[in-house]
Amino acid sequence: MFSKQCFEIFEKSIADYHINDLVDQTISNPFDKKQIEHLLYHKNWIDTVQWHLEDLIRDPEIDPIEALKLKRTIDSSNQKRTDLVEFIDGYFLNKYKNVNPKNGATLNSETPAWAIDRLSILSLKIFHMKEEAHRKDANKQHLDSCKEKLTILKEQKIDLSTAIDQLIFDIESGNKCMKTYKQMKMYNDEELNPVLYNLKK
Repeated sequence: MFSKQCFEIFEKSIADYHINDLVDQTISNPFDKKQIEHLLYHKNWIDTVQWHLEDLIRDPEIDPIEALKLKRTIDSSNQKRTDLVEFIDGYFLNKYKNVNPKNGATLNSETPAWAIDRLSILSLKIFHMKEEAHRKDANKQHLDSCKEKLTILKEQKIDLSTAIDQLIFDIESGNKCMKTYKQMKMYNDEELNPVLYNLKK
């Protein structure tokens, strides 16, 4: 199943990141650029780096200048994440371009890639909740709470994976139409963000 392949790639990306555990380390994608696996690995790597950037920026004693740098890095990361999701959806659009939707085929509120994006984030939640559930310096209440949350996250993984595979099957079989829209984020666009385009006046 495609969701299983995705999750295994996400787990590899997370494990590779945590070898050095540095937000500024260089990605070493093991997959060929022509493969969907390359996009999936790269997507999760961005999510993993951003997870740790979000941790850093929440330090109550962070230097304000450093916080601003981190915020801009996170904004840039969000744009790259969105771009990659759209690339992944492009893969599905191309793969199923010759599928003729059946009469009565419906649209899904979420594309395959945006559902896969949620699975990528979920893989990070599972990894870090597992760490918390086995923390040596934590008390029993914390450990028990995290183990309970981990159980729920694993159940969510099963449900989300099932939904992703069902959606892909429905697109393959013509029961669902696949349609995508660009996110059209405005805050990074110098022509659409008034703070940015007013600087040019």
